[in-house]
Amino acid sequence: MSSVDMAQARYAPATADGTVRYDIGTLAGLGKVATILLDQAGDRVDDPDWVAGARHAWEDVATEVRRTVREFRRHSGPDGALVLRGLPIGVGHLPPTPMVKGSVQHNPSLTAAMLLLFAGGLGDPAAFAAEKSGALVQDVVPVPGQEEVQGNVGAVELTFHTENAFHPHRPDYVMLLCLRSDHEGVAELRTSCARRVLPLLTPGTRETLGRPEFVTEAPPSFGPAGEGAAHAVLTGDPADPDWCFDEAATRAVTPEARAALAELAEVAHRTYTAVRLRPGDLAIVDNRVTLHGRSAFTPRYDGRDRWLQRTFAFSDLRRSRDHRPGDGTVLVK
Repeated sequence: MSSVDMAQARYAPATADGTVRYDIGTLAGLGKVATILLDQAGDRVDDPDWVAGARHAWEDVATEVRRTVREFRRHSGPDGALVLRGLPIGVGHLPPTPMVKGSVQHNPSLTAAMLLLFAGGLGDPAAFAAEKSGALVQDVVPVPGQEEVQGNVGAVELTFHTENAFHPHRPDYVMLLCLRSDHEGVAELRTSCARRVLPLLTPGTRETLGRPEFVTEAPPSFGPAGEGAAHAVLTGDPADPDWCFDEAATRAVTPEARAALAELAEVAHRTYTAVRLRPGDLAIVDNRVTLHGRSAFTPRYDGRDRWLQRTFAFSDLRRSRDHRPGDGTVLVK
C-alpha cells in the first residue's frame, strides 16, 4: 500500500459521503463555545483580539470535533471535502438575505464566531483586499442583475475552480457555512478532487498538465486584476499533486495544453460529488486538491434566498507575510 493509500485509509469520515453528524451533546458544547466567543467580541469581525480569541477558543471545542478537523487537515481524504451537518448557528433568528454586491459581515455574530473557530482549527483566517473589501466573513448570495456572472453573486451554474487560482497565495481551505438554502432546495455544492480525477486521465494529459503552459485570469470579484504568470495545473508529488485550475478563467497556451484542459473538464464533470447544504451545514473544501462549483438555482429576491457565509483558512499564514501589512489578515496584492 502506498503512503497516499495509507493516509486515505486512516482518514475515516463518519459517513461514506464525507459528511459528519455529531450528537446533541457535542453540538450543544460547540454552540456554547461559539456563544462565549461572541460575548467576548469587540466591534468588528476582523478585530485582531477577537481573531486571536477564536484561535484560543478552539482548544475548548470537544475533542471529537477537533479530531475530525485535525485528521482532515493531515489528509483530506479521497474527495478533499468535508461537510459538518447541523451546527448550532441560530438559524431561527436570521435577518433577510442580503441582496447587494460585495456583501460582507463586519459585525460579530454567532455564524462569524463559528467560522473563525473552525478557521483556527485549520490554520488562520485571511482574505484579499481586492475581494469583498478584505472581510474575513463574506456573504455568498445571489444579487439582482448578476444572475449570469461566474462568481459568488450569480445564479447560473458556477463552473469548477480552484479558489483564487490566479494568486500565488491561494487559501488552503474554503469554508462555506449555510444560513439558508435556496427556495426549491436544489442548489448543489459540487466538488471534484484530483485524487478521483487523475487516475482517469491519460498519461499524456497528466504530463501536459504538469507543464507551465496555462494562464489564469483573476475572477470578476477582483475587478481588473489582470492575468497571473504562466503556471502548471498539476504541481508537487505526481502521486498526490496539488492543482490549480479555473474552468472559466484558465486558458492553455499550446494545442497540447488545450486538449489536456478539455479532457480534465470532461472527467471532472463526469465524476464530481454533489451535496445540498442545509442551514447549519459547514462545508470545508481542501483548495489545494479539490475544485468546487455550484449548480444553477432560481433566486426570488424576497429576503429568503440562498445564503452562505464564506471564510478562507491558510495552514501556513507566514508564506504570505509580504502580502499582509503589519502581519494582518488582509492580503493587499
